[in-house]
Amino acid sequence: MKIDHIAIAVENLDEAVELYERLLGLAVTHRERVGDFDADTATFELAGAAIELVQGTSEESTIRKFVKARGPGIHHIAFAVEDIVQALADLKAKGVRLIDDAPRRGKGNSRVAFIHPGSTQKILYELVQPAPEK
Repeated sequence: MKIDHIAIAVENLDEAVELYERLLGLAVTHRERVGDFDADTATFELAGAAIELVQGTSEESTIRKFVKARGPGIHHIAFAVEDIVQALADLKAKGVRLIDDAPRRGKGNSRVAFIHPGSTQKILYELVQPAPEK
């Protein structure tokens, strides 16, 4: 297992992208609206992992609610897995509480699922099975 990305919730995606480009010299490698999560994303690929800036696109978005309650900041850490269904089954067998019992569609047609922070000392983790390469 490896870290896929660290997601940072932001109030304004364009302003955050400009900040990361100007201060850190990073370049966006992917932008996407992820409708299933009511979120816009901008990804900066780094050596071995990525930083993903995320902005909620609706008042119901979990990202928008997070930013309103806590302010911008680290939202979750995502781990890449080869078989997300098996990974979820393994976690369930260990008694881990899940937000998603089954994978959902994520960025770039990946399959994703979140682990409930109540099982992980209040840290939100995401499992990501990348889309098959074409």
